[in-house]
Amino acid sequence: MARIRMTVEYDGSRYHGFQIQHNANTVQAELEKGIQHLTGEDVSIICAGRTDSGVHALGQVIAFNTLTSIPGDKWQFALNSFLPADIQIIESSECIPQFHPRFDARSKTYHYIIYRQNKGHIFYRNYALHNIDFLDVAAMQAACQLLEGRHNFKSFCASGSSVKTFERSIYRCSLVEEEPFLRMEIQADGFLYNMVRIIMGTLYTSWFQVGNYQPETMMYIIAAQDRSQAGPTVPPQGLYLMEVEY
Repeated sequence: MARIRMTVEYDGSRYHGFQIQHNANTVQAELEKGIQHLTGEDVSIICAGRTDSGVHALGQVIAFNTLTSIPGDKWQFALNSFLPADIQIIESSECIPQFHPRFDARSKTYHYIIYRQNKGHIFYRNYALHNIDFLDVAAMQAACQLLEGRHNFKSFCASGSSVKTFERSIYRCSLVEEEPFLRMEIQADGFLYNMVRIIMGTLYTSWFQVGNYQPETMMYIIAAQDRSQAGPTVPPQGLYLMEVEY
């Protein structure tokens, strides 16, 4: 038996997230169906991050066991012909039997994209949040820097999470302006449920518009450890899982 590791990219627009759900179309279901068509095997895929409905990925990592003799580096080409056009394998290899995409990950990087013009936004409606309000990007950038480091991020965790600890380390959080887009890039050792979307929602609330921001604002939100003190959860379509590092 061999263990296969793959890097996958997908457009999450028409999927109800990555993880298999009853009576719903998911990325995992399409991948496992493709493997079944290719090899005749019913495999169970493990992923690095269970992205939500509408979330995209350019660097999702998966692993599974197989009894077939297909070389690890050939899986990419063999499986792609059995996958829909919005899911593609971009890299494949054989790995050690103990490899676990989620537990072995040292960090994950997400991007969140805002489209900031009225003209043309319909073409990005599934790939970015449309927002034309004035944003104090300098203030937002300063707030991003305050998020870096190890903190209790309970204020940025959606209800329903079963995690035992809310402490995470953010290694890098910054904004990149490439008109008409504003992109948040964030790398951490792990993320709480909806954490990136809540951080982005907090950054573009009224606190960060028209010079209202004070550095104490973000520090207060972190220290409060109270979800009600942070901003809204932004929609999923602007979120991308970019990379998982091991």
